[in-house]
Amino acid sequence: MDSQPEPVSYICGDCGGENTLKPADVIQCRECGYRILYKKRTRRIVQYEAR
Repeated sequence: MDSQPEPVSYICGDCGGENTLKPADVIQCRECGYRILYKKRTRRIVQYEAR
């Protein structure tokens, strides 16, 4: 029961275009070729317990 990893959306650091990448894809913008991509913020609530 291997589940396929879900593609993740990234934003290009140069042109601002949205790119959806799978784990095996090359980290590069599909529109301009720029190689710096930023991961989009999650809508999920993340909370950590301070100790």
